[in-house]
Amino acid sequence: MRLLISWAISALAIAIAAAVLPGITIDGGITAYFFIAIVLATVNLFLGGLLKLLTFPLILLTLGIFALVLNALMILVTDWLMDSLDVDGFWPAFWGALLISIVTVVLRAVLLRPKESV
Repeated sequence: MRLLISWAISALAIAIAAAVLPGITIDGGITAYFFIAIVLATVNLFLGGLLKLLTFPLILLTLGIFALVLNALMILVTDWLMDSLDVDGFWPAFWGALLISIVTVVLRAVLLRPKESV
């Protein structure tokens, strides 16, 4: 259940980024947002983990800002894999990565709180 909620949160964050930011467009209905969220999560799982491991010193040196660059690259890879997603270049992907990260963190904090034990 938490996995489905997590994907829904990611899909909503992607929808917000596409609605707010120029340069990110999504063709298709609500299912397109879910498929993009699934593909982005898969790209992050395989490619993102490896790149973050290889660039860890640079991420540490820039206090995490380079992680946003990697997230933007993951969005561009997802754009390359998906016909329904169109990103106009690095900067829309960068701002999209920032907005998606912020929305995802806030929504997960609100919706996926750990259960309190008595």
